[in-house]
Amino acid sequence: MDHEKHDDIVSFIKGIADDVLRDVYVRGKYRDVILPMTVIRRLDVLLEPTKEDVLEMRQFLEEENIGEKNDALKRQSGYAFYNTSKFTLSKLLDAPGNLRTNFEKYLDGFSDNVQEIISKFKFRNQLDTLEEAEVLYLLIQKFTSPKIHLGPDPIVDDAGEVIHEGLSNLGMGYVFEELVRKFNEENNEEAGEHFTPRDVIRLLTHLIFRPIEDEIGSAAYSIYDPACGSGGMLTESERFILEGEVDDDGNVLEDPIAENATLHLYGQEVNPETYAICKSDMLIKGENPERIAYKSTLSKDAFRDNSFDFMLSNPPYGKSWKQDKNAIEPERDDIRDDRFEVQCWNEVDEEVETLSLTTRSNDGQLLFLVNMLQKMKDPSEPKSRGSRIASVHNGSSLFTGDAGQGMSNIRRWILQNDWLEAIVALPTGMFYNTGISTYVWILSNNKPDHRKGTVQLIDATDQYDELRRNLGEKRRELTHDHVRTVTDTFLNLEENGHSQVFDTDEFGYYNIIVERPERRLVQITEERIEAFVEDRPDLEELVPRLKAWFGTEVHDDFNDFRRTFRERLDAEGIKTYKNERESVYEHFSWIDPDGAPVRKASSLHEDDPDEVEYVPDTDLRDRDERVPMTYLKDTGEEGADPRTVIRRYFEEEIQPYVPDAFIDWDDVRIGYEINFTRYFYEYEEPPSTDEIADKLLTLERKTDGLLDKILA
Repeated sequence: MDHEKHDDIVSFIKGIADDVLRDVYVRGKYRDVILPMTVIRRLDVLLEPTKEDVLEMRQFLEEENIGEKNDALKRQSGYAFYNTSKFTLSKLLDAPGNLRTNFEKYLDGFSDNVQEIISKFKFRNQLDTLEEAEVLYLLIQKFTSPKIHLGPDPIVDDAGEVIHEGLSNLGMGYVFEELVRKFNEENNEEAGEHFTPRDVIRLLTHLIFRPIEDEIGSAAYSIYDPACGSGGMLTESERFILEGEVDDDGNVLEDPIAENATLHLYGQEVNPETYAICKSDMLIKGENPERIAYKSTLSKDAFRDNSFDFMLSNPPYGKSWKQDKNAIEPERDDIRDDRFEVQCWNEVDEEVETLSLTTRSNDGQLLFLVNMLQKMKDPSEPKSRGSRIASVHNGSSLFTGDAGQGMSNIRRWILQNDWLEAIVALPTGMFYNTGISTYVWILSNNKPDHRKGTVQLIDATDQYDELRRNLGEKRRELTHDHVRTVTDTFLNLEENGHSQVFDTDEFGYYNIIVERPERRLVQITEERIEAFVEDRPDLEELVPRLKAWFGTEVHDDFNDFRRTFRERLDAEGIKTYKNERESVYEHFSWIDPDGAPVRKASSLHEDDPDEVEYVPDTDLRDRDERVPMTYLKDTGEEGADPRTVIRRYFEEEIQPYVPDAFIDWDDVRIGYEINFTRYFYEYEEPPSTDEIADKLLTLERKTDGLLDKILA
């Protein structure tokens, strides 16, 4: 591409905003006019050569009373769109007195797919402002100026000299993307919602395409983004495959991967204006605009039955998905959408377990990743290479959620299926609207042999240059060299201070509930008798017997008390119900550490200590004891089954400190988390007392006399 020519066009169109809209709109609103007008002008130029043919076809279809006109008009225009009004933008200038009316007729003449774009841009809402400010004529005049050319064919003078070269679909796409990028950067507070910086996208494209570049040929491939924003992930992926990487001066930094590949771009976006931008970009580049869908991917998945070769996304993180929740999870523990309920092997219980993958309602970022994973191509099918995925997330995706909860379940599902190849930690300050830590996840369901069973963690937090001027929160950028360094580290599966490789079970753990037995004392006192009779007058006849059988002394074995109580009742032929006996236990016993451990009723007469089950004391319960799956890894017992690992951990790490503790085997949960920072933590020696003293003395000298001046 001729970047210099394209940049000139971008500058000219940006200049229209400054020349025409300066005193009509605030700068942040220029895009509301310039972006739709750029799209309309490109379509206008494309449709000019077949304008009369389209009008004739329309007249014919009406005369023949043919209802379905869409396909015939598209064939006549030569594009996936058309305009049936008698006007072009240039002809509108011939009748300035009727400009507003004629312009509306011109807009109304576009096909439905363009109408949707105009509607989502809310462009008609701008006409009152443009007319009142008397700049509509000037706006159209500027866009039809002979100084720029947005058409695909070159313009030559009478001598055959080229005045303006043609602007290809790809070139027009570049122009439009540059306009979007510049306007987004000016509106940097909101840009990050729907626009991913190009340097970040470059890193993603390298990580997803370079590992299999030798396998990508001249075949057809599909690329998908479930939160596509303005379409940057899609268009940059297409450009990277077809053109390689070119710097701003037009220098080729990396060769194309497959110049003759056929790429089909798919995306879905929930924001109407951003959707219009993305769909416009596809339309003016000759892509199929119907592959860009509107509304939320989570609740209105437009590509439910599709699978894709490549998927890239920067989904919203830390953002509520409550508006989608009813479509996915209408009631607690009820999953309506089968994308978010999966089967996983439970190695502790040795059975298949159903997992819910829905996350907390204020953070749905990993749901977008689940959606992509559900759309992977089966690598076992003929001619299939499986799928590769790159997705950007914040730190909560790595560790938020306890075992058994949605986010942990998602990590478990991914790691147990061995889909995660690597996670790259990016520098902070890379995005327009946030300065938090972010991470790139690289996944594949067709890992090469040397990566199977492992995950690579890459710390790229020091790979950046400072921007000369901050763009909102974005104050750093990745250069080509930085991208290449990270990519090489990934491709070579290096292990060094910035890259480590782990087995997948490194991130897994068994969440066990450590119980301690309830201990009770028993005593028949007058005070307790009074409370018992008041609460259960129907059982008052038991009081004399309780006194006779147990006296008034303290009994430290509640198990013996229960056994004796039942035996005496049976001996005297007194029939009682369970709730009546429980009432006696409740009124005449209390929890006390001096009591004997309380057995469950089923174990009262058990002689084998290993078979005895105890009643847990809920106040002493530890619900969050985590047993690393790798606990026995360094002992030569790496292949031990999960229950053996848990028992050994319990015996060595818990029982020495609480000898009466036991495990609730019915509630062992499997969890996964990736504590990225822990693996790259570097201890920094604190300054010595002498260094601190020197700094204090220096500060004291600098401020000498300042306090006296303040207080004077």
